[in-house]
Amino acid sequence: MTVSVVNGSMDPKEIPLGTGPPTREELLAHYPAQFTWTELKTFMNAGDLGLLKRHKALQARYNIWIKGIKQEYGSVADYMLIHRLRWGQPDTLSLLRSSLDQPAINRPGSQGRVSCNGDSQKPPLNTTPEASTNDSKLPVIPADCPSYFTANTPPGLISIIQNDWPYSVPADIEHTLIWTRLPIIDFSRFPPQIASRLRQDGLWGFTGRSSPPPSPSALPLCLPSLAAWNITMDKLIRSPKGTPEEDEMVREAGREVDQFVRNRWIEDEWDTAWFVNPVRIQSIPELSHIHVFARKKEIAHIGS
Repeated sequence: MTVSVVNGSMDPKEIPLGTGPPTREELLAHYPAQFTWTELKTFMNAGDLGLLKRHKALQARYNIWIKGIKQEYGSVADYMLIHRLRWGQPDTLSLLRSSLDQPAINRPGSQGRVSCNGDSQKPPLNTTPEASTNDSKLPVIPADCPSYFTANTPPGLISIIQNDWPYSVPADIEHTLIWTRLPIIDFSRFPPQIASRLRQDGLWGFTGRSSPPPSPSALPLCLPSLAAWNITMDKLIRSPKGTPEEDEMVREAGREVDQFVRNRWIEDEWDTAWFVNPVRIQSIPELSHIHVFARKKEIAHIGS
């Protein structure tokens, strides 16, 4: 079948709609991007990660699908642990493929490594008597590993997959999820006011950029794109502007995530925006994960 592609979109009449996770063709034809790359980065840097949305029609499809998943697996976390996540292995289940030819997590010699001292072994599951139901489906954390996620977390403790239900991003942007066995933020490292800020706002950062990210002051100009969600400035949930010292502590909280992203998405080749949602908007708070929007630089001029 010949499919017409015009300006990065497809004719909806030529692409039938399914019911589960969408294909790339369905996204292009039926759920076109509501936001530009610049708008997405502006939403993030404005301080309220809740501004990042799926296409409303795709969200409705997801809501129906997730009810069936809960009925079949008991919970979304169990679905992820039983079916979707493959610790230390490539993502072979996604309908939305990544253009990374050889992901860092899957480079030769890295698959299955869970020891932090450099030894390779098959990722064992937690089968200790005291393990909870979810713990028994997770790889064991070796005693020599740090307590929190780092840029060098062993691949056997990570599952990198494409988001089966991506946010409304331009067609040339990949929405990747980094699931980690280890918690990401050590709140105990920071003063109460910073820990509170991290719990409410989450974390975000940008790599590969040739210029500073959009200023939060540009957000009012982007709000028309959020009109369908009735978003106005007075509805934002974000912390007041911090001092330079406070901002540096927040950056420090995300330092390891930022370095991991830089290691995987080489800055000469990729422009990325990464974030860790605060618990208040996490869909699966039981499992730590990082979102990455990644865009190849050679096509970075499209849809700006």
